[in-house]
Amino acid sequence: MSAVVALDRLLDSRHVWRGQAISSPSSTQSTGHTELDSALPGGGWPGSALSEILVATSGIGELRLLWPTLARLTSAGERVVLVGTPHIPCPQAWLAAGVDLRQLMIVRATGRDALWATEQCLRSGSCGAVVCWPMQADDRALRRLQVAAETGKTLAFAYRPLDEAVNASPAALRLTLDARELRILKCRGGLAPARPIATPALVAGGGH
Repeated sequence: MSAVVALDRLLDSRHVWRGQAISSPSSTQSTGHTELDSALPGGGWPGSALSEILVATSGIGELRLLWPTLARLTSAGERVVLVGTPHIPCPQAWLAAGVDLRQLMIVRATGRDALWATEQCLRSGSCGAVVCWPMQADDRALRRLQVAAETGKTLAFAYRPLDEAVNASPAALRLTLDARELRILKCRGGLAPARPIATPALVAGGGH
């Protein structure tokens, strides 16, 4: 019930959305990682789109890939929503990464409820970014998230298992991440570079 109440409150706050000036359908936003920005078309995350991060295992510090972006958004007063997190976020780690916890909302949901909550948050236009951990999501579900991100002009990120890399996806960007390297499988607006990016500098330290 608390998650539903929190989500209702979020959707009721559409009038405070301030992300329009930052993000547009054709814009990109810096990842905060110089080498990754250089490898991506437009120099960053595709704006108003779904980006998939396929991880070999959780707990390798994979959230550090997003922390610079989330810190910048929350510092600018944008709301960030986490849906279906596999672990309880460590406040000290997020604060150390520069994330303003006053702008962070957590929706506890699983399965179809998590996909529904993610889609509603994206469509609402009241979030700077929505990060989700869908346990099961087929092409249709991912396409709905992609369309919702475009509709709400919001950055969408989905952490999914690495073995999903063999399946097609409508996401604008797909990355694979393990403790050694990051690879770009698909990127809107250009060809995916063949050369991987070493990840220790991105995810060193682990933590949630």
